[in-house]
Amino acid sequence: MNKPPLHPLRLSVFFPCHNEEANVERTTAAALKACRRLADEFEVIIVNDGSKDRTAELADGLAARHPEVRVVHHPRNLGYGSALQSGYRAARKDWVFYTDGDGQFDFEEIERMLPLLQSHDIASGYRLNRQDNWQRRLNGWLWTHLTNVVLGFTVKDVDCAFKLFPRQLFDQIEMHSTGALIDAEVLARATRLGYRIGQTGVHHYPRQVGEQSGGNLRVVARAFVELFRLRRRIRQTSPPRAIGSAVES
Repeated sequence: MNKPPLHPLRLSVFFPCHNEEANVERTTAAALKACRRLADEFEVIIVNDGSKDRTAELADGLAARHPEVRVVHHPRNLGYGSALQSGYRAARKDWVFYTDGDGQFDFEEIERMLPLLQSHDIASGYRLNRQDNWQRRLNGWLWTHLTNVVLGFTVKDVDCAFKLFPRQLFDQIEMHSTGALIDAEVLARATRLGYRIGQTGVHHYPRQVGEQSGGNLRVVARAFVELFRLRRRIRQTSPPRAIGSAVES
């Protein structure tokens, strides 16, 4: 596989937002600051997933003020997986980075991922000192181990919203997950195609404002049901991997 170059670094950064009016301006400002320092060319994409607050209005205002910012609007809330799919498909640069719109990660830590791409194809973060309650931490640990076993990759924190991919991956895979399974689906399909996954720890910060929605029991239950359907679908449609995923701390 021919990876895109890291020098010059052409980077698409995106984050999904659902009712993040209190965070979208701060998160966008942090993304712009980091990209201006790290990338030679870049764009910042805000995916507004059917927000009912002022997220859409604020995002459009940011795009009007900053030529590097674009907004993708969903007319209604389509779910986390659909928002990530829209971000991946909207990206135009060689490398695609995504995080969440709630400001719990530091965009400056993208720099920690770049050395991994000398020997790997994908850089995936895992949360250091995860700032969630014990139930969410336990559920995350169990979910990661289950997806590793069922889908055949090896990562420490499958749903950590701090990942960097070559844009060409999204021309090679189909994505079907519209909910919480999306991270696992992308990593599984990439691994199946021989993409090597490198990992590094990234700091996780408490959410300052707004509410989390990823721990909803209905969302979690749906992800478990879809996991085994995804395994069957991937095995039917994807060639076996040429090289296994790798781990680097």
